[in-house]
Amino acid sequence: MSVCGPKQNGAAIALLVYLAYFVLRGSVENEEQRARLSAVYNIFAFAAMIPLIFIIPRMQDSMHPGSGGNPGFNMYDLDSKMRMVFYPACIGWILLGGWIATVRIRIRMAEEKINESDDEKNQ
Repeated sequence: MSVCGPKQNGAAIALLVYLAYFVLRGSVENEEQRARLSAVYNIFAFAAMIPLIFIIPRMQDSMHPGSGGNPGFNMYDLDSKMRMVFYPACIGWILLGGWIATVRIRIRMAEEKINESDDEKNQ
């Protein structure tokens, strides 16, 4: 019989918490109120992640690295072959996230310019 461990349960709860964050952001029309509510929710959500992801799983026995208080990234967890893939993959994901953020910023700026030109035409 296979039972989900505390790491899987914590990750599932974290996923639900942050999905609720996106629902909150999408449900508020006023931009300033949406930003304020989302920021406050995100602070509490992040505070909830500390026990869910870091503390509770380390208190339970597990076959995963990092259980029992051991650090997850020690010299025995990644051999040199895995490091050659892991670190470039991390850099790639960071660059992809940065690119997506810049695209979203450029889209928002273009929408604002379009709205400004529409406002000028209407006046």
